[in-house]
Amino acid sequence: MNGPTEGITDISFKEHEFREATATGVLRLSQQSLRVVSEGRSVKGDIREASNIAAVLAVKETPRTIPHCHPIPIEACSVRWDIEESGLRCTVTVRTHWSTGVEMEALCGVSGGLLCAFDMLKSIEKDSDGQYHDTSIEGVRVVEKKKGNRTVE
Repeated sequence: MNGPTEGITDISFKEHEFREATATGVLRLSQQSLRVVSEGRSVKGDIREASNIAAVLAVKETPRTIPHCHPIPIEACSVRWDIEESGLRCTVTVRTHWSTGVEMEALCGVSGGLLCAFDMLKSIEKDSDGQYHDTSIEGVRVVEKKKGNRTVE
């Protein structure tokens, strides 16, 4: 019988060990929106502050939105925002000691953070017809993954 498999992936045989994943992505924005972000003066509040919360919530809720992701005890989550020449970059790092990785959590964190920022800036970004021709979320990807012994500095 061909078709989708049923059930949840069995990870019961895997050892709990240190795992870390970092993901990043960019929200392409107008110069006006970038000024609003850098000055923290959006009518909806501080964009980086609100989007930081959205990113952390997205990390924690990953198993609720990605069906095959296991609930993972998140031990650390950091979110960094960088204003670039033509966009706002979000980078999320997630850590755990568990039997499966945290790449999807990091990717969900980046996506949630960037979507929150987009939502808070959409009134500035839309054109006279209400379209977002020059606004996009790009390059969402895992940039680093670690597994095994963690070096403590």
